[in-house]
Amino acid sequence: MRKILSSLGAVLEMIKFPHTIFALPFALLAMAWAAGGWPGWRVFILILLAMAGARSAAMTFNRISDLRFDKENPRTMRWPLSTGEVTVGFAWGFLAVSIAALLLAAAFLNPLCLMLSPAALVFLLGYSVTKRFTWLCHIVLGFTDGIAPLGAWVAVTGSFAAPAWWLCAAVTFWVAGFDLLYALQDVDFDRGHRLYSFPARFGIGPTLWASGFLHLLTVACYAGAAWSFGAGWLFWLGVGISALLLSIEHALIGPGHLSRINAAFFTLNGYLSVGLMLLGFADLWLKL
Repeated sequence: MRKILSSLGAVLEMIKFPHTIFALPFALLAMAWAAGGWPGWRVFILILLAMAGARSAAMTFNRISDLRFDKENPRTMRWPLSTGEVTVGFAWGFLAVSIAALLLAAAFLNPLCLMLSPAALVFLLGYSVTKRFTWLCHIVLGFTDGIAPLGAWVAVTGSFAAPAWWLCAAVTFWVAGFDLLYALQDVDFDRGHRLYSFPARFGIGPTLWASGFLHLLTVACYAGAAWSFGAGWLFWLGVGISALLLSIEHALIGPGHLSRINAAFFTLNGYLSVGLMLLGFADLWLKL
């Protein structure tokens, strides 16, 4: 039992489970908007199970499929799967359990969730291989995270609506934008191994500009979500704060300041997602 728990802890480290903070707040915001408040414990727990299963499946498959690269990349060669702390067999088993959790949650939510779950899995598992053949891999990753608020809305209502699509687009551009910055760390490695990241294809300067443009689209989509839902002043305040945080993120990172990527990536984006969710909750509470 101790060995299993140790392996499970290593797997959670391997898939960077705390990074769930990026997509989860937007899923919970979409859940609250769709329900017009609290959807009930059953729906809430099933959405959490689906989110945990989806992200765990995506990241575990990513680590398995990229293992030969991760073993050679100085940034990733000490990750648990690269060092053997987690075996490939255990990772495959964890992947199967994660997929099962997602499908089980979808089945108990509503028929549309179950029907769409295979399509979600195509993106959750497929985005890992897109870096082999296209520099648009960052957009694919962004949309894979953007599925989270869209799926949460469907989980509550069994249908789609404009605010969910706006949130999906916002998360897509937001994640793609900061993934471009994160990929700057691996420019030389990607070029040496013929991987199709945007920075490897176009260089540092164009990557910074592309990331900035995607984050402008992000703020526009937050505004679109606020307008389509009829959000109040608190959420609009959150949109403004999000624009400020993204501006700070880009001010921190430049051609000579790539060492600041981790601070911008983890800290500021974490504040953005959680802060916008909390302001969205407060704004909805004022309307009830």
